[in-house]
Amino acid sequence: METLLLKATEVILLLFLIITFLQSAFDKLTDWHGNLSWLKGHFSKSPFKNSVPMLLGTLLLFELLSGIFCLIGVVQLVMEGSSVWALYGGILSCISLLMLLFGQRIAKDYDGARTIVIYFMPAIFLVYLLQH
Repeated sequence: METLLLKATEVILLLFLIITFLQSAFDKLTDWHGNLSWLKGHFSKSPFKNSVPMLLGTLLLFELLSGIFCLIGVVQLVMEGSSVWALYGGILSCISLLMLLFGQRIAKDYDGARTIVIYFMPAIFLVYLLQH
């Protein structure tokens, strides 16, 4: 319990990323066709227009791994005091968000790109905390 109190910021940030990425992955899994249809329209005038299904699958994989690694990281951090899996989860979360940011910029959705930055800030802060 002492570790939980000493690492409360890290645990809260990990929970934020778990909710963010596992919910997003769940949405993609349960409404694959709806997401795919919307994204095909979103990227219809971009170089990604013919790669949307593969890119969506890649993003789904990264989001699942991000959420799972963060979940394992919370358990490991609280039970053992180790932050290895939490750091992996934080790094994968940042990579997932950078993928999303890149896609939004390519699609010239600058408001969408700005929104990704809101999620990126706590993710990169978590990585910073776990490295120090």
